[in-house]
Amino acid sequence: MIRLEDLALFVRSAALGSFSAVAREVDLLPGQVSAAIKRLERDLDIRLFARSTRSLRLTAEGEQYLPYAERVLETLREGHERLHRERAGLQGLLQVSAPSDLGRNLLLPWLSAFCREHPRLTLRLLLSDQVADIFRDPIDVAIRYGPMEDASFIALPLAPDNRRVLVAAPDYLQRCGRPRTLDELAGHVCLVYLLGGRAHDKWGFEEGGRRRVIAVRGGLLSDDADVVRRWAIAGHGIAYKSWLDVGEDVAAGRLELLLGDCPGEAAPLHLVCPHRKQFSPAVQQLYALLKSRFAALGERMRRRALAPSPHGGEGWGEG
Repeated sequence: MIRLEDLALFVRSAALGSFSAVAREVDLLPGQVSAAIKRLERDLDIRLFARSTRSLRLTAEGEQYLPYAERVLETLREGHERLHRERAGLQGLLQVSAPSDLGRNLLLPWLSAFCREHPRLTLRLLLSDQVADIFRDPIDVAIRYGPMEDASFIALPLAPDNRRVLVAAPDYLQRCGRPRTLDELAGHVCLVYLLGGRAHDKWGFEEGGRRRVIAVRGGLLSDDADVVRRWAIAGHGIAYKSWLDVGEDVAAGRLELLLGDCPGEAAPLHLVCPHRKQFSPAVQQLYALLKSRFAALGERMRRRALAPSPHGGEGWGEG
């Protein structure tokens, strides 16, 4: 059986090119290092080094084997560090980026509770509707809406069935009437969201098995999604929002669903991490918490959305 000590001496000998240098580094005799390499060669049944009185170099088999040996030692080191970190509890800095509306109204209390459970953890919460660059911005994870087609990062599902919906306050509907078709949206005041300076005034729907895009307009535009939601609750117009952002408002009667038989665009929610190496114990536990909370929230919202509506035909469920 291969000894880990022999494997480590092999990796260092390949790096330093000398048994004597390795022996000085680890406080052994050169003969002990040489014996360890011979033992490893015997266990592997290959020759790892070509030796002479003046040089030490890897054989072709040694060069092929070296990256595997390095990977084994790195994996063991990471496992050891992770166990020690978990034993000590979550600590250090965790930087999370999230959309403004979702961050303020759903994530904030969940993250606050998470930090209370892990008092040695420092949370930096960055709320913005601008899409964070996870490779350049100082963040560990980002909570993002939309399909994740970029394979260069890790995207873990939180609410895969989430969609956008049309909502308006009872006060607005009493004053301006309830749209009965998508085409009637053109005659209503619509609350428009801005992203990157561009107005999102073309709203996508599924109607009769086909996709339709409806151009809308209104006098109120904002680059903060939570502001759009607040305008809708205040009765200023119709909003096109993520179901996660307005589901509780619908349940409480602050907003009403419109045109439920014409689902809006899919808006799946993900936790995004730049690299697997950044999938730390803190990120793992945060993901487990959020996945559980969103699953419970989704089920609660589904039951409410599928309940009979006093307006008829307005129910909408995830999926």
